[in-house]
Amino acid sequence: MRSLLKKCRDCGTYTLREACPRCGAPAGNPMPPRYSPEDRYGSYRRRLKREGENAWRTS
Repeated sequence: MRSLLKKCRDCGTYTLREACPRCGAPAGNPMPPRYSPEDRYGSYRRRLKREGENAWRTS
C-alpha cells in the first residue's frame, strides 16, 4: 500500500503535497523501508561497505 503522507526533508513538516508548504523543499516518504530477513540486496550492500572501508585505509 502506498502512503499519501509525506515529510519535508528540510524542516520536518508533514504534508500531502510533493513540496513543503512552509519552505518549498521536496517532501518524501516519512517511513524507513521495511526490514526483511530475506534481503535480496544484502550481499551487494555489505560488499560495497567493505570496499568503502578499504578505500579509507589506503588513502
